[in-house]
Amino acid sequence: MDVSREILDAVALSEQEYDLIVEQLGREPNDVELGMFGSLWSEHCGYKHSRHLLKLLPVRSKNVVVGAGEENAGAVDIGDGQVAVMKMESHNHPSAIDPFQGAATAIGGVVRDIFTMGARPVALLNSLRFGPLTESNNRWLFDEVVGGLAHYGNTLGVPGVGGEVFFAGKYTGNPLVNGLCVGICEKGRLVRATAGGEGNPLMLVGASTGRDGIHGASGLASRAFEDEPETESLVPAGNPSLEKLLIEACLELAHTEWIVGMQDLGAAGLTSSVVESAGRGGGGAEIDVLKVPRREEGMTPYEVMLSESQERMLLIVRRGCEEDVAAVLARWGLRFDIIGRVTDTRLVVVREGERAVAEVPVNLLVSPPLYRPRSRRPSWLDELQWLDARAVADLRPRQCNSTLLRLLASPNVASREGVYRRFDCPAMESDIVGVVVPPGDDAAVLHVRGTSRGVSLTVDGNGRYCYADPFVGGVIAVAEAARNLVCSGARPLAVTDCLNFGSPERPDVYYQLKECIKGIARACRALKTPVISGNVSLYNEIRDEAIYPTPIIGMLGIVEDIDRHCTMSFKREGDLVFLLGEPSHLSNGSAPSGGNGLGASEYLEVVHGLVRGKPAIDLDMERRVQRCCLEATRRGLLSSAHDCSEGGLLVAIAESCICGGVGFKGEDWKVRGRLDAAFFGEQQSRIVVSIARDSASKLGKIARKLEVPLTLLGRVAGRRLVVEGYFDLPLARMERAWRDSLDPFMSKQERQD
Repeated sequence: MDVSREILDAVALSEQEYDLIVEQLGREPNDVELGMFGSLWSEHCGYKHSRHLLKLLPVRSKNVVVGAGEENAGAVDIGDGQVAVMKMESHNHPSAIDPFQGAATAIGGVVRDIFTMGARPVALLNSLRFGPLTESNNRWLFDEVVGGLAHYGNTLGVPGVGGEVFFAGKYTGNPLVNGLCVGICEKGRLVRATAGGEGNPLMLVGASTGRDGIHGASGLASRAFEDEPETESLVPAGNPSLEKLLIEACLELAHTEWIVGMQDLGAAGLTSSVVESAGRGGGGAEIDVLKVPRREEGMTPYEVMLSESQERMLLIVRRGCEEDVAAVLARWGLRFDIIGRVTDTRLVVVREGERAVAEVPVNLLVSPPLYRPRSRRPSWLDELQWLDARAVADLRPRQCNSTLLRLLASPNVASREGVYRRFDCPAMESDIVGVVVPPGDDAAVLHVRGTSRGVSLTVDGNGRYCYADPFVGGVIAVAEAARNLVCSGARPLAVTDCLNFGSPERPDVYYQLKECIKGIARACRALKTPVISGNVSLYNEIRDEAIYPTPIIGMLGIVEDIDRHCTMSFKREGDLVFLLGEPSHLSNGSAPSGGNGLGASEYLEVVHGLVRGKPAIDLDMERRVQRCCLEATRRGLLSSAHDCSEGGLLVAIAESCICGGVGFKGEDWKVRGRLDAAFFGEQQSRIVVSIARDSASKLGKIARKLEVPLTLLGRVAGRRLVVEGYFDLPLARMERAWRDSLDPFMSKQERQD
């Protein structure tokens, strides 16, 4: 081997991988070729530690139009001749270094994945993780990330309709920034990211190329931080105003016959866009880097090929249509340059004028070595999962009020209004969708204009559950996402995921990754929600301390009749409140290891400072509870529906009270066993619903048919939450605890707004 370890480190290749490249090429690669291999064989682009595990996921159903791995995003049929195009991406490492631009460009990248396929971006959701806000650096990361997301999304005019935020020590210095975008288009107008047709020109459109982001895919996103990340940034800066023009121009071109394919320049820039497009087309490509517009002098071919400058698109233009395409781009004020052409050689040839600076078979670049690291169940997991409830002091009745207030004020439960009000959602109505249920509910609901249908969207994932039991945590992530959609009145349809983990080269982390994926696959099959797209983000750790294993599930569902959607808010005094699912307050509450819902719960950490125990879920019960809720909603029976998640039953009831501006009166609660498990345990597969008194018998009939436990909890009444003998709190006091908790951590500008 004639190349230094330092050079290989720069492109994140091992000595063994370099030797494999030499063997397959039959020669030593030059520096440009080595950089291209490093980027496309990186974890970020090549998925070399996860690709075979992803094959465990179900990817097909009758609604799937474009499945996982086929294109930039997945697409599902939503009826009336339309498809929803959906993708979730991560920008974790860049956001740790430059949180504002890292988060902003996360939005830019995932939005390009959508309009690249000819779909109009209509909604954004974000799933965020940070360390505790008691630490100044975590507060800075939190504020800058939210600011970057809001700036880019608001400038684009794509509404941020939902999301989630979770805080835990494991994310200190290593925030997670996962962004989801959904677009809608006519089924027959989908565009592929394919470079086909010998001689078709390759046109580069948008921003000029600079030195920003070089080694972003190979160096930044495919290795762990050895220490706190430096502030000197490799993160490209975003220009949402330019991207807005790209959206309009590319969507206009998508409605013509002039374009063979489109591909955005994201990770690995020109290298990935050209090579991956050629790979999908089964051919090759030839480009001249001297024809690539640059904003910096003296750039080498290596820098041009690996730059990750934002807001750039590669168009594969039908030969003879160059002038037509150019006219559209000029009308939108966009720079465009023909930089090469499609070939039938199955080679990617990079030239600098007459001189060839790289010549590599496409199939070698897109076929990284795949690894199956050693997987080992960590020895500490048994101790972590054991929770002897008898060793944890139970609640006393006089502590119930204060405990509920503590949980409502917990950063993992409290209102996210301070976050989502920075997204200009109400002002972003379009002629494609209207926002029916805005941020703050279990799921966002959008009306698809011109139809009676709607789509419902959510993102979910509890890393604490996955830390305690990776398989069960993966199951619960899917189940909770589906449950949130069902609570909105939607039938769950499809999943996009973001799998965030530490280094796969560590046996315990690889075990977590494998078990989480197996759990996700199990739940997706049970709930008939195929995975149509996604992203894997590994090496999320600092100083050998990995984040919680955090699979995030983005899910889309269909609301068949938009007039019969549902929200979490109690609405009418006198409505009866029922629990669908097992009534924890009637159980004996004595099961060890988390069977009573205390395992890995918010209550256990907030009140006792413990992350212990084992979460549990019965998928058959989950399926029946969801069917019951959905059928009742479709019949127009329910006034509200809200799933029980972090904080348990009483937090769910309190949130429905606060959001509805009305109280609750419990009816004859005969609590058996532990009070903490009854009120704050996080047993799965439970939904709190409210319903008019004269419709209760119809709900009972549906529940009996589906064998779903149905328990009367009380009624909507007054301005207090009352469960005799345990709780008696004014609505205003609960609302202050819930709404005001995150406000001190928002920026001064946000508090002034």
